[in-house]
Amino acid sequence: MVLSRMNPFTPEKTRLVLVLVGLPARGKTYIGRKMARYLNWLGFAARVFNIGDYRRTRLGHHHRHDFFNPNNEEGNRLRNELATLALEDMLNWMKLGGQIGIYDATNTTILRRRQVHDRCLQHGLDVVFVESVCEDPSIIEANIRETKLTSPDYEGVEPDEAARDFRARIDHYTRAYEPIQEENYSYIKLIDVGRVMVMHQIQGYVPGKLVNFLMNMHLVRRPIWLTRHGESEFNLQGRIGGDSSLTDDGRHYARALASFVREHAIRPPIVWTSTLSRTVETARELHLPYLQWRALDEIDGGVCDSMTYEEIAERMPDEFAARQADKLNYRYPRGESYVDVTQRLEPVIQELEREREPVLVVGHQAVLRVLYAYFTDRRPEQVLHLDIPIHTVIELTPGPYAFVERRFALTLQGGPAPGTGDAMRD
Repeated sequence: MVLSRMNPFTPEKTRLVLVLVGLPARGKTYIGRKMARYLNWLGFAARVFNIGDYRRTRLGHHHRHDFFNPNNEEGNRLRNELATLALEDMLNWMKLGGQIGIYDATNTTILRRRQVHDRCLQHGLDVVFVESVCEDPSIIEANIRETKLTSPDYEGVEPDEAARDFRARIDHYTRAYEPIQEENYSYIKLIDVGRVMVMHQIQGYVPGKLVNFLMNMHLVRRPIWLTRHGESEFNLQGRIGGDSSLTDDGRHYARALASFVREHAIRPPIVWTSTLSRTVETARELHLPYLQWRALDEIDGGVCDSMTYEEIAERMPDEFAARQADKLNYRYPRGESYVDVTQRLEPVIQELEREREPVLVVGHQAVLRVLYAYFTDRRPEQVLHLDIPIHTVIELTPGPYAFVERRFALTLQGGPAPGTGDAMRD
């Protein structure tokens, strides 16, 4: 079995292991999953190998704190076996074509880190350690309450008892903890979820991108709303691109969207639009400040802009066939592909991760497919089939490890019920 590599705009030779380091309840798994989602969205083959998952799968769920006591010889033996098993699974996965393995374990001792580092080097892999250090008791306590007590380890256990047990588990690891400071290793050290970041010997394309990504990370919960603009004249005509205005139904939707925001927003959201008329006209009804991003403009149809698909098939059959054969990588003549759109949306993703206030993005179908794919952890090849209906608000709220999604199909004020995304091509 050979894994396909779906990243046409980054080096194919990427072979990197990201080794997480830190005490329990420091957000390692949260960081690891966010990095994996970001890297997979960019087109890399990235995967997390979590030791806790191995333990629960092979040994069962209910292990109390004594299992993690460094003086517990049997517990140490079993945990070392699982750590080795997960490491070897990751190395085998990378042999099959995986590009970026994320090794999610405490790795809190110099000896353990040396073993992992040397084993990866034997396979010709670059290694970057990512250590999460937390000095804020409120963050630790919130992490225990929000994520650890809902894990299968404490299913059916009274919350206060579970919290006491998990704090005892932390104490066991703390006694043996040696913060990373090895001079010959590449590492990124995050303190209090990015309040301070320390970098050591960080080089290369992917580590450089991860530094920027991790700098924008935070734990603040706030909704991100994605919506297409109201129906446009070109939607009715089945034409792609262009800069047409809204129809009457489109204007009805703009007013319905404004009502939705007033009813659902605890505080006014930050509003982003493209530079095209149909998104700006939709946002104006909100009577809120809005920022126009050229990066949010719809996929550029190049010489096919303002044509229908039927016209493209008739006048440019070779181009139509090429797009049908490989829609992800197909680039309109003098235009863009979905891969190009992903590249130009990366700064938008960075800003969405950095922003701590609610955000409403009024955009276009292809662009919102790519943004939605990021938040829902979809691979590039899945982007093309994502359903982004017209006249619908998609709400995405960050949870401990994934975004929680809700959809609101808005009833048009003074107009008929909204149509479907398939009926309105953009």
